[in-house]
Amino acid sequence: MNSVVSQIGDLADAGERMIERLRRKAFLPDSRKGLNVRIGIAEAAALLGCSTNRIRMAEEDGRLPPAPASETGRRLGYTVEELLHMREVLGASPRRAPLDVPAIIAVQNFKGGVGKSTVTTHLAHYLAVQGYRVLVVDCDSQATTTTLFGFNPHFNIKRDETLYPYLSIDPTQADLLYAVKRTPWPNVDLIPSNLELFDVEYELAAAGSDGGSVLAARFRKLKRGLSDLARDYDIVLLDPPPALGTISLAVMQAANALLVPLAATTPDFCSTVQFLSMMDQVLHQLTGAGIEVDYQFVRLICSKFDGNDPSHAMVRAIMEMSFGAALLPVPILESAEISHAAMRMMTIYELEKPIGTPKTHKRCRANLDEALRQVEQLVTQGWGRVQPLSEEEVIHAAA
Repeated sequence: MNSVVSQIGDLADAGERMIERLRRKAFLPDSRKGLNVRIGIAEAAALLGCSTNRIRMAEEDGRLPPAPASETGRRLGYTVEELLHMREVLGASPRRAPLDVPAIIAVQNFKGGVGKSTVTTHLAHYLAVQGYRVLVVDCDSQATTTTLFGFNPHFNIKRDETLYPYLSIDPTQADLLYAVKRTPWPNVDLIPSNLELFDVEYELAAAGSDGGSVLAARFRKLKRGLSDLARDYDIVLLDPPPALGTISLAVMQAANALLVPLAATTPDFCSTVQFLSMMDQVLHQLTGAGIEVDYQFVRLICSKFDGNDPSHAMVRAIMEMSFGAALLPVPILESAEISHAAMRMMTIYELEKPIGTPKTHKRCRANLDEALRQVEQLVTQGWGRVQPLSEEEVIHAAA
C-alpha cells in the first residue's frame, strides 16, 4: 500500500478523534448525552389536550406531584419523564391498544444527503414528546443516527452491540434484546450501528451457491426479530443504508410502512424516481420468492425545503403533480436552527433554548411539529383512531 493510500486511514483516525472531542465538549460534564429540556405548563396542556387549570387541580388534589419550582418559586417546567407521568394520571397516553399493530416505519431513500437520519431522529423525538414508546434501529453502517443519539460509533459501540450478531452467517444471538440501549429520552430506545455492521453485506455476498436461500432466511429473521421487539413499543423507526444492499432489502421487508424523504432539487427528484422504480422491481422479486411485503402506507416527505428559493418551489410543484396524495402536504423547511442543533449532536426537541433568534427557533419547531404530525396521523389512522379534540376545541364547537 503506497503512502498516499495509507493516508486515508490516518484521515479517518483523525476525524474519529475529533468526533470524540466534539462529543465530550457537547455532553459535559460527564461526557454522556443528557436531556435537560423543560416543558412549560401551557405547552404541557396543549400536548395533553387539556387546560392548564386541569393540571393545576391535579397538583392541588395530590394526583400529580407539586410543580417543579426554583428557589424563588418560579415554575421550572416539566421534564419529559414528568410529562409522561402526567399523561398516565390524566388519561392522556396515546399508546396503541393491545390489538393495534405496532408501526414499523422504514425511512429510506437511496439518494444520500436528503436528511434521512435527521428526519428519523427528529421524528423519534417528536413522537417521544407526544407520549409514544419508540424504538429506533440504526441499520446504516455510517451510523449517523447513532451519533445523533449521543454515541460515538467508533469508540462507544462494538460490533456485538449492533445487528451483526443477529444477522451474520454465524449468529451468536437468537433475538434482538441484547442490542437495545436506553437513550436520554425515557420513552425512546436505540439499536445502534457502527462501520462493522457492513460485514453482514460481505458475508451474505460470499454465501455461495445457496446465497438466495441464506438471504431469504435473513430477511425473514430480521422481520421476526423486529416484530418480537415491537410488542413493547408503539412505533419502530428503521434507518437503513442509502443503497440497494442486503441490509436495505431486509429492512424493506421487515417494515410495514415506508417514509421517503427527498429534497426539493431536480437531482433528488430524479434519484427518488429511480429509487421508487428499483423498489418496485425488488418488491415484485421478493413477492415472487415467497417473501411477503405489506405496507400500511407509503409516503414521501419533502425535506430541506427553502420557501424563498424559486427552484425549490418549482421542483415541489413537480413532486405534487407526479406523486399526488402520496406526497405529504407539509414539507420540512430548511433551517439554520436544525443545522446548529446538529453541530451539537442534538435535535430541535432537545434544545433547552434557541441557538439562533427565538423567532427562528419558534418557526422551525412549529414547522417540524406540523410536518411530523402528518406521520403520526398516518399511524393512528392505521389503529382506527380519529384525532381527539382538545378541551378548548370541544368548548369552541359547543359555543
